[in-house]
Amino acid sequence: MKNILLAVTGGIAAYKAIDLTSKLTQADYNVRVMLTDHAQEFVTPLAFQAIGRNPVYTSTFREHNPEEIQHVALGDWADAIVVAPATANTIAKLANGIADDMVTSTLLATETPKFIAPAMNVHMYENKRTQHNLATLSSDGYYFLEPGEGFLACGYVAKGRMEEPLQIVERLNQYFKNNTSATKNSRFNGIQALVTAGPTIEELDPVRYLSNRSSGKMGYALAESLAQRGATVTLISGPTHLTPPKNVEVIQVESAQQMFEAVKTRFDKMDIVFKSAAVSDYAPTELLEHKLKKRQGDLTVTFKRTPDILKYLGEHKDKQFLVGFAAETQNIESYAQKKLKSKNADVIIANNVGDRTIGFSSDDNAYTMYYKNGETISLGKHKKVILAEHILDSLETRWK
Repeated sequence: MKNILLAVTGGIAAYKAIDLTSKLTQADYNVRVMLTDHAQEFVTPLAFQAIGRNPVYTSTFREHNPEEIQHVALGDWADAIVVAPATANTIAKLANGIADDMVTSTLLATETPKFIAPAMNVHMYENKRTQHNLATLSSDGYYFLEPGEGFLACGYVAKGRMEEPLQIVERLNQYFKNNTSATKNSRFNGIQALVTAGPTIEELDPVRYLSNRSSGKMGYALAESLAQRGATVTLISGPTHLTPPKNVEVIQVESAQQMFEAVKTRFDKMDIVFKSAAVSDYAPTELLEHKLKKRQGDLTVTFKRTPDILKYLGEHKDKQFLVGFAAETQNIESYAQKKLKSKNADVIIANNVGDRTIGFSSDDNAYTMYYKNGETISLGKHKKVILAEHILDSLETRWK
């Protein structure tokens, strides 16, 4: 049985932490809970104690066991610490090394793996200072449970909702699965992996550009999962707002040409490539030096083809295993099979981007894997971080 230390901070989503405690307990985790003073304005220690059947910790000055230093002993006891909900205030404290309550003192005094589930107003979440703090924590080794989109307590319908308890439990399950002795025996342990992610942008003038709605979440999830399985990972990313995965080399690019060059120069040393980026197929023929002014009548812009990265890799691969992605709106299987052959890929992972409830900027997607040997595997609809695990699980036994 794994020990989970749940840190609850002072946001309206604190009510979800009660359900999370229940779900963790049902999943056979041993759960202890810490509450900040602000969290206790929303929920009570008694609720967590009744569900988790363990003491609830609220103050560094209220020691349950005088033989130990509580905020140190708790971190040593836990196999993982989950901060849910994590407010902007607590995230800022952790990023700056402030230890002024039970939660922040415990997190600062331990090397136990830490998971953060942000929950706040969308503008607070997107604020540059909050994003800077999240990036700092990511570089320190924290794992992030991306907030979802939906109705927020402030009345907005936007990003900022705490990840759902069941998804947090599943993420922990995957984490412990990947960090057991099975990781040592993973097919990906010790290999060189390259992942492309996000959109590309093709400039028309200093103001306008051509791009798409890709968020990069799938590629980032794959890169993180590969690193957890022991791979040496290079992530080549177009413009995104995502926090770089830890233990991954990240190369930032903008245009399709830049991504092509970055992939091309690193391809020879790779064992496996995941080409999940949504690369622009066309770019304006001419980059205007000045902003294009409004004029009477219609406007015609001439486009040129950008490099077909997946086709190039298929034509030049030697030992590399090539995984491509196909975002389609119709005839999904037919187009995926055609792409599998024309690009000389080993696997094509296809999804229906016509379904606006999943894919692109969503945290969810639904994929089907089409293998070169004719095998087809439907992965179903899941969070992208979970789909990344399912994709790698499928490849574990099929990549020879």
